Amino acid sequence: MDKTDRAILAHLMEDGRLANTELADLVGLSPSPCLRRVRQLESSGVITGYHAAVDPAAVGRGFHVLLHVEMGLQDRATIEAFEAAVAEIDEVVHCQRMFGHPDYLLWIAVPDLQSYERVYMTKLTGLPGVARTNSQFAMKTIKSAPGLPVPA
Repeated sequence: MDKTDRAILAHLMEDGRLANTELADLVGLSPSPCLRRVRQLESSGVITGYHAAVDPAAVGRGFHVLLHVEMGLQDRATIEAFEAAVAEIDEVVHCQRMFGHPDYLLWIAVPDLQSYERVYMTKLTGLPGVARTNSQFAMKTIKSAPGLPVPA
């Protein structure tokens, strides 16, 4: 990946709806080579998709919870069952298996505290292998940057 590819990535992360002609002008290429580079970045898996940034509150998901999960059992079957169950819960918008403690971090998006309690009691407490959970709510979002920093 060279300087031009990095520039293409930086501009597309800022605005994924840029027309190819605009993108080409911004990175100093003609449209055809620019489009070839974008297609190569897509086919090689560097660009994994294009998404609209949506205001969570506008779609009824403005209350976010970070749930720390510690497992009581660490065997393969339990871990696979837990992960499969989490994948089916719509309110869980992001889940990561961690090294160390906690075993998992789950980001949950719901309309409000009452909705979180309902999801917690009906879906999260019954997940396979869970020993302990700890819920955290954010007071304020200070920074939420789209994309990743790409060195020039």
